Amino acid sequence: MKILVTGAAGFIGFHTSKLLLAKGHEVIGLDNINDYYDPNLKFNRLKTLGISKEQAEPYNHISESTVYGKQFKFIRLNLEDRENLPDLFKEEKFDVVCNLAAQAGVRYSLENPETYIDSNIVGFLNILECSRHYNVKHLVYASSSSVYGLNEEIPFSTSDNVDRPISLYAASKKSNELMAHTYSHLFNLPTTGLRFFTVYGPWGRPDMALFLFTEAISKNEPINVFNYGKMERDFTYVDDIVEGVVRICLGETDNRKEKNSLYKVYNIGNNNSVKLLDFIHEIEENLGKKAEMNLMPIQPGDVARTWAKVDDLIKDYNYSPNTPVKKGIEAFINWYKDYYNV
Repeated sequence: MKILVTGAAGFIGFHTSKLLLAKGHEVIGLDNINDYYDPNLKFNRLKTLGISKEQAEPYNHISESTVYGKQFKFIRLNLEDRENLPDLFKEEKFDVVCNLAAQAGVRYSLENPETYIDSNIVGFLNILECSRHYNVKHLVYASSSSVYGLNEEIPFSTSDNVDRPISLYAASKKSNELMAHTYSHLFNLPTTGLRFFTVYGPWGRPDMALFLFTEAISKNEPINVFNYGKMERDFTYVDDIVEGVVRICLGETDNRKEKNSLYKVYNIGNNNSVKLLDFIHEIEENLGKKAEMNLMPIQPGDVARTWAKVDDLIKDYNYSPNTPVKKGIEAFINWYKDYYNV
């Protein structure tokens, strides 16, 4: 297949592109390479896919490389670009679109709300419009566990009410699900939303807890631990997330048209809630250092606990993430030490 992966220089998008190429598919990666975090990390991800920084820098210019014997193309483009995005769809004729591009981060949305509307709402509308008009067979897109907001049912199920988000980021992701439902209903566009649960692993984002904690402990600096450490997360290893994404991207959609089930949403999580203090302990074990902790109140927009129920993913795709935190943290820290020469 020919598959568009947006956010291809991002954490999950990079790993998804790599796995799709390894499975023999043609991938076109799109990313705007913004400065939300160090762009050099994004350029270095692309470098492992054969695209140099010089090739990736020009706007609206397609660069090509060969990975695992398959063609990988990259274009630097904003999802908000209503002029050039349709031209890309018209030229490439994608079979599947995997929309992983978004302005991420719960806390950042408190200070920069406009960015979330531009990328996550306007940008996603453009993806929907292009998918509709250029005969995309399946649109797969990233949602988030944050949509559960003030939901008190544990574990979180896709059948739960998600009308009480507590951050604009969460509200934007819930909006994506509503927009996708509308396009599935009106235009017979198969759409699948994926609610990711606290993704971590090699090449991860520097604003995420594992990266922040590892960096600070390595430098003998204190770490900020919110809600006085009384947090639990369904930490999900990136390879497990990407395996689920790719299975769904490559899944059949014809049966869904026959069954009139064009709109789907799945949780992708480890189906396990890990205490934050246990997570920190595993980092300490791998680094051979104790963390100095600043115990602080819970941050606005944060929830105390997440836990994914993945019954639908098992039923429809015979798949459930299962990498233990111990193994995943070890893999991340090995990457971190190598990448930063620690």
